[in-house]
Amino acid sequence: MSRRNWYLLTNSVILLWIVLTIVAVTIHRFVDQPLWLMVHVPLLGAATAAILVWSQHFSDTLLRLPAPAGRAGLAVRLALHSIGASAVIAGMLTGAVVLVIIGAVIVGATILAHGLILTLQMRRALPARFAPLVRYYVAAAAVFLGGIALGGVMPALGDPDATDRLVTAHLVLNAYGWIGLTALGTLVLLFPTVLHARMAPSVDAAARHALPILVGGLLVATAGPLLGIRALVTVGMLVWVAGAVRLGVEGRRQARSMPPGTFAGWSLACAFAWVVIAALTLAVLAAFAADWTTLREDYLIVLGPLVAGFAVQLLTGAMSYLLPVVALGSPAAAKASADILDRGAAFRVVAFNGAIVLYLLPMPSVARVLLSLVAAGVVIAFVVLGVRAIVAGRRVRRSEGDTPDRSGRVGIGMPVAAAPVAPPRRVGAVTAAFTVLVLCVAGGVAADPAAVGISTTASSADVVASGQTTKLTVEVSGMRFTPAEIEVPYGDELIITFRNTGADVHDLTFANGVRTQRLAPGGEETIDVGIIGTDLAGWCSIAGHRQMGMELTVVVTGAPASGGDAAHDHDGQDSGDSTAAPSAADDIDLEAEPAADFDAWPAQLAPASTDRIHRITLEVTEAVVDVAPGVTQTRWMFGGSAPGPVIRGKVGDTFEITLANDGSIGHSIDFHAGALAPDVPMRTIQPGETLTYTFTATQSGIWMYHCSTMPMSMHIANGMFGAVIIDPPDLAPVDREYLLVQSELYLGAQSGTADAAKIAAQQPDLVVFNGYANQYAYRPLPATVGERVRVWTLDAGPNTASSFHVVGGQFDTVFFEGAYTLRPSDIGGSQALAMHPAQGGFVELVFPEAGHYPLVTHIMSDAEKGAMGIFHVVE
Repeated sequence: MSRRNWYLLTNSVILLWIVLTIVAVTIHRFVDQPLWLMVHVPLLGAATAAILVWSQHFSDTLLRLPAPAGRAGLAVRLALHSIGASAVIAGMLTGAVVLVIIGAVIVGATILAHGLILTLQMRRALPARFAPLVRYYVAAAAVFLGGIALGGVMPALGDPDATDRLVTAHLVLNAYGWIGLTALGTLVLLFPTVLHARMAPSVDAAARHALPILVGGLLVATAGPLLGIRALVTVGMLVWVAGAVRLGVEGRRQARSMPPGTFAGWSLACAFAWVVIAALTLAVLAAFAADWTTLREDYLIVLGPLVAGFAVQLLTGAMSYLLPVVALGSPAAAKASADILDRGAAFRVVAFNGAIVLYLLPMPSVARVLLSLVAAGVVIAFVVLGVRAIVAGRRVRRSEGDTPDRSGRVGIGMPVAAAPVAPPRRVGAVTAAFTVLVLCVAGGVAADPAAVGISTTASSADVVASGQTTKLTVEVSGMRFTPAEIEVPYGDELIITFRNTGADVHDLTFANGVRTQRLAPGGEETIDVGIIGTDLAGWCSIAGHRQMGMELTVVVTGAPASGGDAAHDHDGQDSGDSTAAPSAADDIDLEAEPAADFDAWPAQLAPASTDRIHRITLEVTEAVVDVAPGVTQTRWMFGGSAPGPVIRGKVGDTFEITLANDGSIGHSIDFHAGALAPDVPMRTIQPGETLTYTFTATQSGIWMYHCSTMPMSMHIANGMFGAVIIDPPDLAPVDREYLLVQSELYLGAQSGTADAAKIAAQQPDLVVFNGYANQYAYRPLPATVGERVRVWTLDAGPNTASSFHVVGGQFDTVFFEGAYTLRPSDIGGSQALAMHPAQGGFVELVFPEAGHYPLVTHIMSDAEKGAMGIFHVVE
């Protein structure tokens, strides 16, 4: 095989991993380990494959000595890596610990062989100027062995605290060691080559001095988790940054003499900046984290820019230069290929990095989704351009015949006779990128303006200004504003500094339209309320917070007799936060049919898995969904549905739940199936944050989980609940199993959130099973005559009791709140299972003949509000 075909073949493996990275980002919401998948496919897959290929190429070039076993040996290592990495990923997604360990062993053996081959090359090679750079690759392989060992052990651990600590060590060794050391050692030579800049003699010294600093930082940072000392992580990462900056100083000098002008040059420069930012962020997080669990949860801040900004950008930037130069065989073919890979360079670099920066800022969730699509689009564009570049380059190479002109060839580390002509300014492309980013943000703000606190300053033209200013500070105590009453002289301008001293996100909204942003705990904002001439109401506009008591009143003193009292009416506006729009309850028609493509919530249950450790990610999302024919509401959901996903296991199983808040306000989670102090695992987390909630099931039964953020009734009524089923040890097999979770809907405006006043008055508009009124009347649950059917039931509330009954059926088995109250061997039977909110169990029955058997709550007024369905029984 020719040299160029060899490199095209090996790089096709890297491109395949990049495609799989795009797939991972696309499907991450549908797997149990979304963050793990999005990190490990690009790092363990694409980046590691690229390291195996290109570090071997650079070593052969720098040492001027081919590796033992040559291309055949590299092909074997690349194949083994692909097999091992695929096994690790498949094992994590399926929960097969043995497969993870096998894959980790294969990958570890591959990297060990890689490191040994490079070491052997160094010993045999003659002295050369840049030969010491190969030591970066050998050091990277050595630390990777420790990282992959930790990664293989973690899935088998039953100790959550130990897992949290080892995750940190695993990240340091693999991300900043294996990938970081390899990348920095390569950039010493690759960056000036891409820039066509001459390398000063100081580069050699910088490379020699930086390596021990980088390795020392890694060892210190890794010792921190192993010894249980978080301060060592901070110290180690700061030392590592010092080593990286030592190399960065040389890169900056080269960039000043020959500024980046291509996609490759700018991508490599941005990648270096992101890895330094990511390392500094990890150092800061380790310094201030309360414990190892908190540090692990805060990795979202580090992993986003690390994977996207550093690894992906480094990979695409390096391949944009190396693929044409090394793999296409002639300068003309390389130029044709490079021109294609450089298309839209300014737009792609600005759009990609701008999307990452904006994603990390406080943004509505819709804006974050749009920015993610922009970044993914840039990566997809690289793959498309890469394929086109290869095709175009090969076409040019074929047209040259057997004797192409190689006089203009530029290799890795070779001096350049003349600097290239500087590329033209690409103002249009940069402007287009900024326009796309602005549109993403604008689209997100338009979809959720409250998330960014859009407000206007209003004043009354009829009020005679006093020329004085009243300045006050408002704080939060529990679910109250302090002070709750503010006196302001008539005509004064009111300036308020709002400090969120509470534990949740809050804002301060006034009846005249002035409002703060939604502030996270510890946040502060000063607003100009305007010239005050009448009493003015204020409140927190976040759903349910006003009903919990978050109100204040601005009281005018010294007003003229004609000033009036507008505490309840200001400029014709009602001071309440209820909408003037009609309630969605006005559109209820339970005789109507849902759309033909309506899919009922999947009530049929699968058996509990054999896994003893269950790792599950629940993302909090907000979406407008149908709750009855012609009726929509904004629901706050766990895992994209209300009820949330069913979690099932056995007594003794461990559940590691990652809660990711992708909503617009604070949320939390409370698992009744676990017994532990609620202070840390049940705390409220803000948008963009995550927490890990770990518990071991010690008692059987059906247990509720729900958001416990205040007001709890609002969060539950808005859909934040689900069921955990822990099978009794003696649970007998049945023919079919179903789950029915009863809850209430308190309808606000169409597509709005729940009505807090109705919740407080306990006046539901709908009572439903599994989130939609009468859905199993429209889509009946199937059964067969003579089959034993088990129905698990849970009353999620938040307020109304339930009495589960099947019309025409009799229960011969009843399991309620952890104990059997009736078994088939008993003489009697049961007609209903009564439950208060947060109670549940199961019943079993056998249908005697074919027909339609209604299932209802026997609190009949609630059944008539939507809590009914049908068992369709056939012979």
